[in-house]
Amino acid sequence: MKAQKVKWKKLDNASKIFPATCNNIDTKVFRLSCQLYENVDPEILQEALELTIDNFPLYRSVLRRGVFWYYFEFSDIKPKVEIENQPVCAPIYIRDNRNLLFNVTYYNNRLNLEVFHSLTDGTGVIWFMESLIYFYITSKYKDINSEIPKINYKASVSQKMDDSFEKIFTRAKRHGKGSAIKYKDAYIVEGTRLPEYRMSLIEGSMSAKEVLDLAHKYDTTMTIYLSSLLLYSIYKNMSSQSRNKPVVLSVPINLRQYFESYTARNFFSTMDIGYDFSKQSHELKDIIHAVSDSFKANLSMEALEYHLYKLISLEKNPIARIIPLTIKDSALKIASYFNDKGITSTISNIGRINMPPEFNPFIQQFSICVSSRRPQITMCSYGDRLVISFTSPFEETDIQRTFFQFLSNNGVKVEIASNY
Repeated sequence: MKAQKVKWKKLDNASKIFPATCNNIDTKVFRLSCQLYENVDPEILQEALELTIDNFPLYRSVLRRGVFWYYFEFSDIKPKVEIENQPVCAPIYIRDNRNLLFNVTYYNNRLNLEVFHSLTDGTGVIWFMESLIYFYITSKYKDINSEIPKINYKASVSQKMDDSFEKIFTRAKRHGKGSAIKYKDAYIVEGTRLPEYRMSLIEGSMSAKEVLDLAHKYDTTMTIYLSSLLLYSIYKNMSSQSRNKPVVLSVPINLRQYFESYTARNFFSTMDIGYDFSKQSHELKDIIHAVSDSFKANLSMEALEYHLYKLISLEKNPIARIIPLTIKDSALKIASYFNDKGITSTISNIGRINMPPEFNPFIQQFSICVSSRRPQITMCSYGDRLVISFTSPFEETDIQRTFFQFLSNNGVKVEIASNY
């Protein structure tokens, strides 16, 4: 499939906040890793990358600043595979630098795809990684090549480059009732910051079925169960003086599940899930029940359309469109600061990664993590292998320990790995 060149593209609605608010503490970078059973061959990985990027032309773009908005500009920069030599989720976007917004690295048997969030979201990065792994394995193990079906691109090049926020704006509801309760003063996790803006990464690998079985005991989903467990783990490590503040989780929503879209760009929203332990039960079953109700309210079509209309209409406001970018950046930073005061942590489940079954002898697991200014969770699964990644800017790991010990004490075998 021949790639089409992109002269320039404006950022989608979800992407605009990331260039304005990224810094050394929170780089707005996330990493999807694939752990193989054999060491990575960098030459073959480079070939696979060159084949992959032909089907994702926006990845050839650099981020530029205009008078009123940021925009993507097509470049002829050739991405280079490198051995991993930077901390996890190190800065990628650097103002006024003309560099690509992703990198591919490897170390022993692990290959990493790191992306600046303005470029894509979790679903988009999975599609890129699936293509990269496909070309890598079929090139390295040519004897199995004839047995593997051709790669499913899921969408055409033009569909992958769509701005889906623009497409759904006309159907989003102008009037409606916002289902979410906004928390202005949530409990904020504090700790001793790691030196040099480094980030702690703790990964727990386990059987997806064992965790799903625990969730089914409460008649709920894995995401709701683990969100409730995260709330519980934070509560168990709060001081008595802090327990009068609600614990609030920000949960990303993959909008492709609710609106027809094949974009490989950002197409997500978020919802806030709060729980007040000073007024509500401390029992996990009651937390799960409350979280389940919050998910249902936030994920109704009326609530989704109303929330999206509010976001996109602000961008479409004629006055906002002519405000200079420097002022917009300042406004977004202030808005982000106050929004953060209402969030304790974040949990994101990007779901199952699917590869041809013929690849199973070569792939051990996938994992995903994000830069963080507070302890937070990201997770994904491959086959029966679920990897839950905790990232944090702090030395303290009490919340992580409580979370994984609870799973272990309830029969889930957890293997722990860390970058420290």
